Amino acid sequence: MKGVLALILLLLGVALPSRANTPGEVEIGGSLREATMQGLSGPSRKLSEYRGKPLIINVWASWCAPCRSEMGSLEALFWRYEGKQFAMIGISTDDYPEKAKAFLQKSPTSFAHFIDSKLMLENMLGANRLPLTVLVDAQGRVVGKYYGAKDWDSAEARAVIGKAFGIRLPAR
Repeated sequence: MKGVLALILLLLGVALPSRANTPGEVEIGGSLREATMQGLSGPSRKLSEYRGKPLIINVWASWCAPCRSEMGSLEALFWRYEGKQFAMIGISTDDYPEKAKAFLQKSPTSFAHFIDSKLMLENMLGANRLPLTVLVDAQGRVVGKYYGAKDWDSAEARAVIGKAFGIRLPAR
């Protein structure tokens, strides 16, 4: 029965706590380490600056079609709650910042984006495939990892986010 559940969760894109897939990966239940994030759509910031409020981290690349397709739903989710219940950031894994910036000019978003040119965040978050969305609680613990494009503004996704963060997300 556990094997069937694991297969269903895998097909849904949920990462199960298991061995790390990338060097230094923080698994579900673990706390993110400090990292300085190079600003892509604004100034550079430390990851710890986002502590105190739940955080949604979306890991993407400009060349990744599923990443591009889900960006609109992330923007809609961000605007729905206006950053009041949680913070949201994007992390580009592009090798060239100008390609990531060009994508953001074509598909502008309201939340901050950073670039991971040294693979530190990519490895820490476990982004061995894209897109990856990581849910982090207010204390900096990873509470969920979701691989593949999702409709993040759907009722189902909002329910998953609310449950993971232990908050009620009004429908508005």
